[in-house]
Amino acid sequence: MSSHMPNSIEFERLESERIYLKEIEVSELTNSVISWFKDRDLMRYYSNSQKVITKEILIESIQEGKKKGNIYTFGIYTINSNILIGTIKLGPISFVHKTSDLVVLIGDRNFLGKGLSVEAIKLGNKLAFEKFDLRKLFGGMYLSNIPSIKAYTRADWIIEGRLKGYYYVKGKNEDRLLVACFNPKYFSLHEINEIKENESKYY
Repeated sequence: MSSHMPNSIEFERLESERIYLKEIEVSELTNSVISWFKDRDLMRYYSNSQKVITKEILIESIQEGKKKGNIYTFGIYTINSNILIGTIKLGPISFVHKTSDLVVLIGDRNFLGKGLSVEAIKLGNKLAFEKFDLRKLFGGMYLSNIPSIKAYTRADWIIEGRLKGYYYVKGKNEDRLLVACFNPKYFSLHEINEIKENESKYY
């Protein structure tokens, strides 16, 4: 099996009620957009490495990911005004196991707190399952990252585990909450409900 995405896949615009996704262009990475990745509050939970994300690093990541065919970056845009308000990174994708991480960032502070991250994650689910034919999306987050936990679980993700003391924050251990979304094409309703019923063990 090829480890790369078939070239026949087309990335047309995907819409929800208030936003749409499309592949982001390097030309759209303006200083305003780059400033999102320099905002300490926004980046607090975004990267486990805590490294500074510069424009050069971001462009290289987008281009290299697409070249390899395992990481794709999409812009989140408002339908009403076509404003770029955030990004979705799908990848790294395992085409052998049909799995991937999905990271959503609402970067424009004018659009925070409006439930748009939930809409964006749901569009990301649709993109991953219908366009990439992935079986499962997964991710991990700081236990203290309440907004992200709420956003993902409201967007049909399920808490499926918890890693004790995975993070070390300001001299203290912090657990990592494991979340996932399952493609019903590959997982039965019984399997998904069984995972859902175990959520209370972890959170």
